[in-house]
Amino acid sequence: MEPVAYKVLTAPQMAELESHGRFAGAPIDLSDGYIHLSTAAQLAETIAKHFAGQSDLHIASVDLETLGNAIRWEESRGGQLFPHLYGEMTLETVLAYGPLEHEPDGSIMLPVAG
Repeated sequence: MEPVAYKVLTAPQMAELESHGRFAGAPIDLSDGYIHLSTAAQLAETIAKHFAGQSDLHIASVDLETLGNAIRWEESRGGQLFPHLYGEMTLETVLAYGPLEHEPDGSIMLPVAG
């Protein structure tokens, strides 16, 4: 399994994470009982499916190894295994974050620790 996963956040959600140091989840996360994360390979499809047409989005890189048993790899879209966080996402587990940007080839630019 991957050591890092990604969470797409709206501007208000990113502000919540920055100001409170934690994020309990988007409405769908709260409804499902876990925070939806994606691997790097799953991220573009997640954005296209759940965030199409939205602007001012942000991506947080989450260190899965520090989350231990709070992460469960569960089958979802198309039978793929997705990392689900059962608990809050905290700034301590976020390796890097930044605005959603694309590389010149159209791929997603992943945030890197500065």
